Amino acid sequence: MAPLFSVPSVLTTIIKSCLLFSLLVGMVSAQLSSTFYAKSCPNALSTIKSAIDSAISSEARMGASLIRLHFHDCFVNGCDASVLLDKTATEPGEKNVGPNPSLRGYEVIDTIKSQLENLCPGVVSCADILAVAARDSAVALSAPSWSWTVDLGRRDSTTASSAAVTGNIPLPTLDLSGLISAFSKKAFTAKEMVALSGIHSVGQASCRNFRTRIYNETNIDSSYATSLKSVCPSTGGDNNLAPLDVTTPTTFDNNYYTNLINKKGLLHSDQQLFSGGSTDSIVTTYSNNVGNLITDFANAMVKMGRLSPLTGTSGQIRKNCRKAN
Repeated sequence: MAPLFSVPSVLTTIIKSCLLFSLLVGMVSAQLSSTFYAKSCPNALSTIKSAIDSAISSEARMGASLIRLHFHDCFVNGCDASVLLDKTATEPGEKNVGPNPSLRGYEVIDTIKSQLENLCPGVVSCADILAVAARDSAVALSAPSWSWTVDLGRRDSTTASSAAVTGNIPLPTLDLSGLISAFSKKAFTAKEMVALSGIHSVGQASCRNFRTRIYNETNIDSSYATSLKSVCPSTGGDNNLAPLDVTTPTTFDNNYYTNLINKKGLLHSDQQLFSGGSTDSIVTTYSNNVGNLITDFANAMVKMGRLSPLTGTSGQIRKNCRKAN
């Protein structure tokens, strides 16, 4: 009678089972967790919050800049802090191409990283600092006050990719279909795109990015356009600034959406969210119900923070956010 099983087949099964178990353990260990630094650096989150509160108390606009920094990081090859890397002899860096030269807040991140390196050397990643800084910035600027839990455990990339910036960062000139497509590439729905656009409730934009809108477009409130022309002449003044939310420019609330309904969106891409298209009803909902906005924005930010993070043994914990170890 033939044996029911052979020794080699049993060994093969055992080996495969062990490999599968190891793989599953590795996958679990590589997952992001809200308690990632609970033991390795218990004061990490309070340290970040204190620095963010201080920076925003000095300049409210900085909060919007830090949220934007996290966004521009995650939309290019995932949330890996590659946007923070300075140029090298072989790579011009993400911060120097496309729309990124206008990014701000690097010095705030540097300060936080220095503080954390003194507290817990080599433990807290620059990518996690960006994620927490974005959350703490929104909380500091919000009315009513609200928050969300940030997943932690990201690691930092060792290289940037200037080539990947183009085509991944949505531009202020995009029409609604272009915006929906740009966010869809990152697996965001149109509703999540409109919710994330709510960050334009705070911050400012430069004249070069809204000049065409105020001089050439018709779906803009005439008095609003006139007031903007005093800031942004038809020629020159490219770097002159105007608030993205003319009503409450330093408070994260839902007035941004009300402004869109009143044809007071600063950027072309802003007004596209309420332009007779498929997202009009979403804008109306957020304008009428700040609670819905808070929930949807927070969920979308958590989802964004999970875009292709480096975890486990991938990447590194950079000692200086501006360069690889």
